Amino acid sequence: MHRNASELTCRLFLRLNLIYMNMPAIEPDIEQNLSTFARRLQGVGRIIEDPDNNVWGCSPIYDEAGNVHVFYSKWVNESAHEGWLTCSQIGHAVASHPEGPYEIQETALVGRGGDYWDSMTIHNPTIHKIGDLYYLFYMGNSDGTVNTKRAGVAVSDSLYGPWERFDQPLVNAGSHESDDWDSLVTSNPAFLQTPDGECRLYYKGWNRNDWERDLSVGTRPGTADTGLLTNRAYGLASAPSPLGPYVKYKGNPIINMRTQLPGAQTEDAYIWQEDGLYKMILRDMGFYNHEYGLYLESKDGLTWDKKPQIGYLNSQVYLPEPPNGLDREGRFERPQLLMKDGKPEYLFCAIVGGRYNTSSGAVLKIKG
Repeated sequence: MHRNASELTCRLFLRLNLIYMNMPAIEPDIEQNLSTFARRLQGVGRIIEDPDNNVWGCSPIYDEAGNVHVFYSKWVNESAHEGWLTCSQIGHAVASHPEGPYEIQETALVGRGGDYWDSMTIHNPTIHKIGDLYYLFYMGNSDGTVNTKRAGVAVSDSLYGPWERFDQPLVNAGSHESDDWDSLVTSNPAFLQTPDGECRLYYKGWNRNDWERDLSVGTRPGTADTGLLTNRAYGLASAPSPLGPYVKYKGNPIINMRTQLPGAQTEDAYIWQEDGLYKMILRDMGFYNHEYGLYLESKDGLTWDKKPQIGYLNSQVYLPEPPNGLDREGRFERPQLLMKDGKPEYLFCAIVGGRYNTSSGAVLKIKG
């Protein structure tokens, strides 16, 4: 029977996808590749387990009194894990100690509705204090799909709000016509202010044409299915103020794992400065595996280590739990740091499972 070209193309992509999914990444020699950062980690436990909501992406900060405030993504259990893309909101919880227990406060941000760029889902917060103001960076979308994911910010003089929102995201997607690397999304922001006052927004992006080709052969948006051609990489945009205007770095993307290993990607960056270096932790998406974190260093925040070290291991190493059978089991996502006196004190992550077999936050101590 004759097969048309589109059917043959579809079958070829499916076969290649199976090959990539079953290809081992770099076989991890743990002792050789484990970063000093990872060697200091000690598991504490889960936090913010909510019977009604999935909890994800916990970003911590100290207040002036020494209490810890966590801003986190949440969405109703009825929407399953994929609800992060359609109905996520930003919650707020407070504890007197980083390890908890945490008391849930108000909902800080929700989709605004109407024609706003962040009208639908609000996700992946990262909280920072600059001067006397708090800046809550996040990803929003306007149609419940990845196509409109953009990075933006809300600002307040109090961790309890109210939060001022803005009509435009901080960084828009690149040009589809010129096939830019970030022509589909700008997402998962990481923020840093340099000693000279420059504001840097590191953001995840990927290409529209690659994504559409992956969709045509069955990639499932909002799931752990990452696609074959799609390459999640990180770019940089800089501004004189946390509110912008941001200008994209001409050398983007600055983090591109696919230049090191076919099929490798990354996401969920957190950036900080310590000991005269820029440091970054991210989630691995195929360099070592999909369960580890990555650790990179840079002298200028632009040119990073070519080969990443292991930033953290799979979740069972730190939080031994019975199998839960969920997609994404065994891995930490959305690593965020609690900083104290310019040093990382605790690592906060998201993890599936827990008391309600949905998802929650998790805390790891960074030993001195």
